[in-house]
Amino acid sequence: MGITAIRGFNDILPSEVGKWQFVEKTAREVFEGFGFAEIRIPILERTELFSRGIGEATDIVEKEMYTFTDKGGGSLTLRPEATASMARAYLEHQLYAFDPVAKLYCFGPMFRYERPQKGRYRQFYQIDAEVFGVGNPVVDAEVILMLIHFLRRVGLEKLELQINSLGCRDCRPRYREGLKAFLTEKSFQLCEDCQRRLQTNPLRIFDCKVQTCQEAIADAPKVSDFLCGECDTHFDKVKECLSMANLDYVLNPRMVRGLDYYTRTAFEVVSYDLGSQNAVTGGGRYDNLFQEIGGLDIPGIGFAIGMERLISLLPKDKEFIRYPDLFIAAPGKGTHGEAYRLANQLHLEGIHTEFDYEGKSLKSQMRRADKLKARYVLILGEEEMKKGRAVLRNMADKSQEELPIDNLTGILKNKIGKD
Repeated sequence: MGITAIRGFNDILPSEVGKWQFVEKTAREVFEGFGFAEIRIPILERTELFSRGIGEATDIVEKEMYTFTDKGGGSLTLRPEATASMARAYLEHQLYAFDPVAKLYCFGPMFRYERPQKGRYRQFYQIDAEVFGVGNPVVDAEVILMLIHFLRRVGLEKLELQINSLGCRDCRPRYREGLKAFLTEKSFQLCEDCQRRLQTNPLRIFDCKVQTCQEAIADAPKVSDFLCGECDTHFDKVKECLSMANLDYVLNPRMVRGLDYYTRTAFEVVSYDLGSQNAVTGGGRYDNLFQEIGGLDIPGIGFAIGMERLISLLPKDKEFIRYPDLFIAAPGKGTHGEAYRLANQLHLEGIHTEFDYEGKSLKSQMRRADKLKARYVLILGEEEMKKGRAVLRNMADKSQEELPIDNLTGILKNKIGKD
């Protein structure tokens, strides 16, 4: 075999693309119904955007970023996530000058150097939705409501919403110190990575899957015990608004975020569609991000959905491939030109039409129409053409009818469009 794709970089084949288009189309409909607008951001950014925004002590920055020096000597990074890039665009283009509140969403590839495995790639795709410029807890609930509505629209059921509060720039550091003091006494149970995290970013230990580390954090202090009065009030309002929207939720005091910019509301959605708990998406508030990247004191909240994970959870009985509406079978050289003319007329009318380019036998063309799962086959035989007629076969029930050649495009458009 010749040149192959880079390990961890996955092709999305035509048989799969229909699912992606369905998800993206649904996201646009739902998000724009909530007042969000699409933004398209570059794949490459200055490295400092992520090192300052995400945090130097995170695994993403330390281990997972694709970073290189360009010919001008600058350090560039393939984006590992979209939030920081969207925040940079909001500041750089002064979107706040028009309206301090911006509701934005984007689709696109992200890049992290992780061990490739089923459903996880080094180039992976995300849907991101962010709200900048409003700190009111009402918007926290609105963003969560939009997320749940979107997931239900694409067909996911048995969803569980989990929420927590991470505190603010005043109470979050107190929790980190309390957690660090607790885990220092159990450091002998921690793996090598978590012993390093204990000094740099102890919240990341909650994400470790090593059994001894899980045992060490079993009785760890909860962030809710360290919340200040303002954060308590904020979180109570979020819960009240979720209840007003008839959204059930589960409090998960163990939910934390290792990224430095997260504050207050954090949430995750899990699905039980496959019989076991599967994380679909997560997000939260990040009121520190804009200051970290050198901008203004602007609040923000949002979420990211991994496309690969979401697509793996789509209903298995839903059909996403668009098959041809019509296959034109034209055996014989005398009918090939008419098939070409008619096919192009139907293309311009938005009817997915295929025909045989090689002039093969009728049997061969019918076999190909069946393989392509065409809904109808129009048979343009030489004898039928002499009589000014064509035969239309319904491939589902095998019924046939004769149609006049005159105004055949209009007749087919009307009939196939109605079906």
